[in-house]
Amino acid sequence: MFLVNITFINIDKITPELTAQHRSHIEKEYLKNKLMFGGRKVPRTGGILISKHSNQKELETVMNNDPFILSGAVSYDIIEFIPVMASEEYKQILLEN
Repeated sequence: MFLVNITFINIDKITPELTAQHRSHIEKEYLKNKLMFGGRKVPRTGGILISKHSNQKELETVMNNDPFILSGAVSYDIIEFIPVMASEEYKQILLEN
């Protein structure tokens, strides 16, 4: 699994139109069950994605084609992790790894 830490580097470029393009782009990954969760940071300085992409290269390809990245509005870091503990509700995730 991967955690994607997205950071706004030019907030002036974050328009409603660009946000809609970003969401449309990543929605495809949710439909493929490659992304599990995503949302805004509080305070709103960027966002977080939790990914089940099979490898980092595949995820980087998705991220590098994200309109947020292409516009120069955000940067991102990818952290790979292996979940080893989970609440009852999410234990099936441990079985997938």
